[in-house]
Amino acid sequence: LCTSTTPARRRGIAGVVLVHKVAGAAAAAGVSLAEVAREATEAAAALGSMGVALGPCTVPAAGRPGFTLEDDEVELGLGIHGEQGVRRVALQPVDALVDTLLSAIVEDRKVGRGDRVALMVNGLGGTPPMELAIVTRRALAFLAERGVTVERAWQGTFLSALEMPGCSLTVLKVDDARLARLDAPTEAPAWPGRGQVVKRRQVVPVRGALPTVAGHPKPQPMMAQVRAAALAVADAWDAAEARLTELDSRAGDGDLGLSLARGAAAIRALPERAWATPSGALTELGQALRRNIAGSSGPFYATALLRAARYLANRPVDAAAWAKAFEVGVEAVSELGGARPGDRTMVDALHPAAVTLVRAVREGISLGEAWAEATRAAEQGAEATASMSPRLGRASYLGERAKGIPDAGAAAVVIWMQALRGRVG
Repeated sequence: LCTSTTPARRRGIAGVVLVHKVAGAAAAAGVSLAEVAREATEAAAALGSMGVALGPCTVPAAGRPGFTLEDDEVELGLGIHGEQGVRRVALQPVDALVDTLLSAIVEDRKVGRGDRVALMVNGLGGTPPMELAIVTRRALAFLAERGVTVERAWQGTFLSALEMPGCSLTVLKVDDARLARLDAPTEAPAWPGRGQVVKRRQVVPVRGALPTVAGHPKPQPMMAQVRAAALAVADAWDAAEARLTELDSRAGDGDLGLSLARGAAAIRALPERAWATPSGALTELGQALRRNIAGSSGPFYATALLRAARYLANRPVDAAAWAKAFEVGVEAVSELGGARPGDRTMVDALHPAAVTLVRAVREGISLGEAWAEATRAAEQGAEATASMSPRLGRASYLGERAKGIPDAGAAAVVIWMQALRGRVG
């Protein structure tokens, strides 16, 4: 576009929003009309704006798309009303498209090292904020690589072309006076604010409130079996990913399978020195799952493991201690989420398992046999959730429609309990 028309005849795109902001702030400051026109003209001359579309828009009066694109094509150099651009190219990764747009802008506007600019990443109407954020990430990196200081940056849909998928990038050279116009307060409801750019990311260290692997003693003899059991759980979660995803998609948001697969990877990633003591291993497992399992399952499993670890600390670990630690962990899940048996949650599998495990061990049954009984209780509890109307969680939105589908969280409990059967005791 920069070679096909003179600057005065370019159709323009979202850069006009910044021109309007500068002009509006100047007018609000009470300067003369001539001065407002001068500042607006200079702002227009100091900016470059270019768009890319992944598809057309449909003007209601026309009733059909303004142009057509193949699935593997994009349109460069769009007009402000969503008309087709000046060049059609093959679909590229987003970073390459951003580089294409910004390369044209910085070359045309002579933007280089040491310049100060404002950046606007504008959605054309059909591009969600998450995808715009990917564009913004690359745009900021592109300018930083060339020594350009981005003083202000905005991301959003400021000038759309109806439902068109795509975006435009605008780069405006600024000085202190122009920044003051951009920063001036306005009551325009769509203006997103000052667009302050974080100059440097600050990473805040986590306080060492819980023991870390560096502080664990020499591994206890039983810990090889504990580690093998945990790795068996990881394998079971991986194997069940598709099933849990399908279950969770029918009555939830569909992310449980993937979340537990991430948890499985986190278990495998724990260093050997994390498996020194029962309390220490459960602490490390809890911290790992907290960081890697998304949604509510992460905090629930982490809280259960950390509470159980606290119970096992500084006491002999026998069958009764393991059973009580399991019960303590289950109580922590119920306390944290507010769920009770019958609410159609993971507690419907955990609670009967805990009751059965503690009772069986108290009656003198070996830990391995007690765990097998507890697993059967969990299986029955999970199966029963299919006839329950959910009262908590995302499934509660479905009400009676969730019936007939076992709760995915309860099914996940059964999976890891089954994986531990034969390895406990």
